[in-house]
Amino acid sequence: MKAVLLSDSGVRIDDAPKPRPTANQVLVRVRASSLNRADLLVAGGHMHGAIGGPGTVLGLEFAGEVEAIGSDVRGVREGDRVMCSGNGGHAEYAVADWGRVAPIPTDAMSFEQAATLPVALQTMHDAVVGNGRLKAGETVLIQGASSGVGLMGLQIARLRGARLVIGTSSDAARRGRLKEFGADLAIDARSSGWSEAVLKATDGRGVDLIVDQVSAGVSRENMRAAAVRGRIVNVGRLGGFTGEFDFDLHALKRIDYIGVTFRTRSVDEVREINRRMRADLWGDVESGRLRLPIDRIFPLEQAASALQHMRENAHFGKIVLRM
Repeated sequence: MKAVLLSDSGVRIDDAPKPRPTANQVLVRVRASSLNRADLLVAGGHMHGAIGGPGTVLGLEFAGEVEAIGSDVRGVREGDRVMCSGNGGHAEYAVADWGRVAPIPTDAMSFEQAATLPVALQTMHDAVVGNGRLKAGETVLIQGASSGVGLMGLQIARLRGARLVIGTSSDAARRGRLKEFGADLAIDARSSGWSEAVLKATDGRGVDLIVDQVSAGVSRENMRAAAVRGRIVNVGRLGGFTGEFDFDLHALKRIDYIGVTFRTRSVDEVREINRRMRADLWGDVESGRLRLPIDRIFPLEQAASALQHMRENAHFGKIVLRM
């Protein structure tokens, strides 16, 4: 099969062995896959958990038709149109644990659209509803809101009854589009003292929940923007892995600072995250209320160009590969 492979000289399209499903896995004939920031990390020679190194097939989410199932798979049949999260998705075939496979809800939803959803849905439901413990009437700030995962966070917060939803983006044009996805206020977190705008919007109280995809340089201002006994859920580190942390401000506001990653979760934990997400959100996926814009679609053969497009950080929404 053709796949996006990592080599010593970078990313290339080459032949790779067709994967075989284990007892708990589903084999999918991939029709479309979606890029994520972890693809850039791995393509740059870094490890993402156990993923990385020469010979790695990139890709964390994909959509297509089920070709085969393992003996212990439940709720999935051969021929089903599905969307999945898993490894090796930028290829003509990929496998996923059955607990990370979901049906494409309608015939009207394309494989390209379906491929944009799995990672964003599971990540932001876990961050906003699970670890973030959002309650109706609370206020929310999503750092890095113009990414696909960020746009999903805005929508989930709105659907779960947030009173005020704030999103950040470093680009003025992208900030102007955040309201389409549920933001009441869009701010530039690179501007000096941006937390003052958050405090003003909340009558000086601060926000109840911050979902942070940026980290590093925004960590101190996040705490200034948080309410007393607020929650900060760290889901990404697009702005860097280390930065200043004001321990006294953290203690003064009694902030719950929660780190989140899927890299250290067990198979059962990830299955449960997906089960809860579908129980809460699947009606909104089926109705189209939860959706993500596709910025651009590339053929599989142009995967290197797609990665460069993401690297330039000029996109709004998701970048998709079509098989």
